[in-house]
Amino acid sequence: MTEPSSARRQKYLGEKGLIALITFLSAFVPLSTDLYLPALPGMAQYFNVSADLANLTLILFFVFFAAGTLLWGPLSDKYGRKPVLLIGLSIYTAASLACASSWDIYHLIAFRILQAIGGSGAFAVATAMIKDVYDSKSREPILAMVQSMVLISPVAAPVLGALLLKFMSWRGVFLALAFIGLLALAGSMALQETIDKRNSGSMLQALGGLYKVARNPGFSSLLAQFSLPSVSVMAFIAASSYIYINGFGLSAQVYSYYFSINAIGMVSGPMLYMRVSRKYRRRSIIIACFAVISASGLLISFFGGFQPWILTMVLLPATISASCVRTPGTNLMLEQQRGDTGSAAALMSCFGIFMGSIGMTIISLNWSNTILVLGMMNILIGLVCMALWLRISQKPYVMQVPERYIAAASR
Repeated sequence: MTEPSSARRQKYLGEKGLIALITFLSAFVPLSTDLYLPALPGMAQYFNVSADLANLTLILFFVFFAAGTLLWGPLSDKYGRKPVLLIGLSIYTAASLACASSWDIYHLIAFRILQAIGGSGAFAVATAMIKDVYDSKSREPILAMVQSMVLISPVAAPVLGALLLKFMSWRGVFLALAFIGLLALAGSMALQETIDKRNSGSMLQALGGLYKVARNPGFSSLLAQFSLPSVSVMAFIAASSYIYINGFGLSAQVYSYYFSINAIGMVSGPMLYMRVSRKYRRRSIIIACFAVISASGLLISFFGGFQPWILTMVLLPATISASCVRTPGTNLMLEQQRGDTGSAAALMSCFGIFMGSIGMTIISLNWSNTILVLGMMNILIGLVCMALWLRISQKPYVMQVPERYIAAASR
């Protein structure tokens, strides 16, 4: 494992503890959504509301989570990563307890918004901490390892959520999220600050870092490119419980098993990229991934509605490919900014989640064939991303970033 610089070594956490904390913080989106996905249909029945209204607890969570990163990221450049973590996680934990005590759907939606704002602080800071601690040559392997471990949560969360529903109501899921918030808060208290140089300007100047980073053409073009796959990925997450439970007639427990198969594909993506990148160039790997997403979408459109296991199998290649491009995409974006790392990480988080929210909104409309819409989304996203990458990948700011296998050979 690559050692962080001596100035950033952790007295209490150690390197492994630091990576574990970064992983835990990075997992706040899947933990806060996938854990309660099996409860969504039951929540709609409990509150006697439509599925569209119940889905607002998911969609608005992502919208405000994305917006929150735009606040916390620049603040972490000015005040440090640790203060942002402690404040954000305290809000998240309190809001999770409030969600568990909600008495109608509108109060639950409001508390979910507060939960999103608090959790976004942890998520925004996690990526910035990776750049604080690791240089460009060692960052990509760390990113792949963290992303793979983070993506284990979509495997475990729906199964755990379905298991909790056997012993308690949906309120117990939010109590579990409150406990997760407390664990992250305890780890953050042991953290030693990772940022070397803070933004010495005013609060307004710190927030202006977002504009400065967004004006960087290398960063902004890559941001648009690698955020688009979130549209189709999050569309499936939002619709999955309704497709499998309401559409195919499966139980919440059986649904969680099918969902976990695709979640395993998410976990394997970053490590698959690290292995393949030793033999093939980054540009070729990313082109192949986008082609696979489109081909998978075609299979979903024609065959996904026949059986739940068929849908799972034809969706799996798209899931793996979308996960695979995350590691090189994140590293390429981080390499475009020498300062304002918190702002850069915030924009990456916000735009990815925003695009995911668009996908979730589209799939939640009253479609007669949700599976067909999901397939068409994958076809379109794959083709658009491939066209953009063929253009962007020839630019100097992409070509100058070392390939994975070159970086590995130089250590």
